Amino acid sequence: MDYSTYLKNYPSKDGRFGRFGGAYLPEHLVAAMEEINNAYLTICHSSQFISELRRIRREFQGRPTPVYHCEKLSRKLGDGRCQIYLKREDLNHTGAHKLNHCMGEGLLAKFLGKKRIIAETGAGQHGVALATAAAFFGLECTIYMGEVDVAKQAPNVARMKVLGTNVVSVDRGQKTLKEAVDVAFEDYMENYKDTIYCIGSAVGPHPFPMMVRDFQMVVGEEAREQFKDMMGFLPDVVTACVGGGSNSIGMFLPFINDPVEIVGVEPMGRGEKIGDNAASMTYGEEGVMHGFDSIMLKDSNGEPAPVYSIASGLDYPSVGPEHAFLREVGRVKYDVASDRDAVDAFFKLSRYEGIIPALESSHAVAYAMRRANEGDVGSILVNLSGRGDKDIDYVIEKYGFGEEFFS
Repeated sequence: MDYSTYLKNYPSKDGRFGRFGGAYLPEHLVAAMEEINNAYLTICHSSQFISELRRIRREFQGRPTPVYHCEKLSRKLGDGRCQIYLKREDLNHTGAHKLNHCMGEGLLAKFLGKKRIIAETGAGQHGVALATAAAFFGLECTIYMGEVDVAKQAPNVARMKVLGTNVVSVDRGQKTLKEAVDVAFEDYMENYKDTIYCIGSAVGPHPFPMMVRDFQMVVGEEAREQFKDMMGFLPDVVTACVGGGSNSIGMFLPFINDPVEIVGVEPMGRGEKIGDNAASMTYGEEGVMHGFDSIMLKDSNGEPAPVYSIASGLDYPSVGPEHAFLREVGRVKYDVASDRDAVDAFFKLSRYEGIIPALESSHAVAYAMRRANEGDVGSILVNLSGRGDKDIDYVIEKYGFGEEFFS
């Protein structure tokens, strides 16, 4: 496959990445999605839009974020020959990569004349980012969040409310991310004329996977240039955590035509049983949910299975359609890290480098640590997609201050 023309060819006009993707919508939402798609295709070629977005990224978000060499952590692993580097999206304003697409979606909402933006959130980082965008652009904002995640992510819930956003706790089903998406879609179906649904990952019906990918590619574009300037060559491995897949698709695509191994890391959670993990690519099969075709975890009735991860932003039973396609064509590999792997990485990155990572990002750090211990690669570049302030109370409650990981 010729990856030099990849971005021109994917997605197709009907939003397909191979057989994955598309838009499975109730009839009355088809026109609304076409409106969003047409508006996006217009503004993404507008010099005024691009100029304004670049100004926002520079002056408001604090981009570019740096690439950092984890020298002390690397020295602790294996024989020390493998070196770990981080793309520091935790230093992006609001503390994660999510603001990259939320500011773009906010601009799009203003272009369309919408008065209100809505979304779902799991870990709360997308909710905080969209609440920030709403405050910046002067828009009303409602965020739907599973009751379980509201309890786990109290600091982010407070941040959203301080920013003036209405946070709705969802108490149906598993009370996590899938149910938050369900309720957000119901809101959008009733209020699409004055509302835009700013989906929180590279999932959903076309054009959302394409839009989120495009806005997030700034991460990989910066990282590729920064690493090459720093080292004179490209990393051996590029990796990121994968739930829905926004941070990872943005990190991966700028490297897609390079001789670089690319690995997405899914949450293994507590184990292999249904309901104990959220590793869609590892244990799932093709299916349609939330308006798109991809790989998803299913129960015995073929419905979306219950999922679990210590990281609220990863506990989703499907994955972005572009990820499904990239695995199918063999360009990206997918592996797993367990809850315990992630918490071990959380404490060790904190202790050795002074960087407290989000539990989501900790899955990718855990994978990098495993590869470094194996000693088979020279350099690994990890997308540190978010900071761990939101997770500290929960981690301390469950694991204390991590002394067991240093014995």
